[in-house]
Amino acid sequence: MKLYKTPRFLRLIFKRRTWGFSLDKNAIYLTFDDGPHPDITPWVLDFLKEKNLVATFFCVGENVVRYPEIYQRIIDEGHAVGNHTMKHLNALKVKPKDYLKSIEDAQKVIQSKLFRPPYGRLTPTLAKKIRSKYTIVMWSWLSYDFDKTISVEKILEKGKKQIKGGDILVLHDNPKITERQKILLPALISILSDKNFEYKILKLD
Repeated sequence: MKLYKTPRFLRLIFKRRTWGFSLDKNAIYLTFDDGPHPDITPWVLDFLKEKNLVATFFCVGENVVRYPEIYQRIIDEGHAVGNHTMKHLNALKVKPKDYLKSIEDAQKVIQSKLFRPPYGRLTPTLAKKIRSKYTIVMWSWLSYDFDKTISVEKILEKGKKQIKGGDILVLHDNPKITERQKILLPALISILSDKNFEYKILKLD
């Protein structure tokens, strides 16, 4: 079963991670994972600029090194950035010391105190160490834009019913889903437009 909306019990179990902002009833927090990449990120930025929207991009460090001009454009256009490790590592498949090093390597080029674990995977021990330096940002609504077994229509149907003010939405600027994202993102913003949400970036107070 696909869980688009993060269950309340998970938020309670891992309450020291940021899942959403229940008191911010009129705001939506768009986030994009895995970029930057020339096949998709410039298009996403063009769309956000056209619609006067802002988002937070959780960037993979090696992509920032490869495409620094796109990364700089993200910042220059008023979006926020976060750390998504250097090589998009799965915390359950690598040694803890290697995972922490990947975060620190990415930090050298991303310079953000926001961190999102790739695949949403973290061990309790790692989470504790990461929290000493970063705010761990999860999500309250996952788009499944990366899962091509799920139709765009199904994702939009779920989004229309489930997305509420204060939600952190996860999408991806991953080149593997470029054409799919060009259909999904405009349609998703369109169906949410009648709710008059304000789109905000994630930032530390």
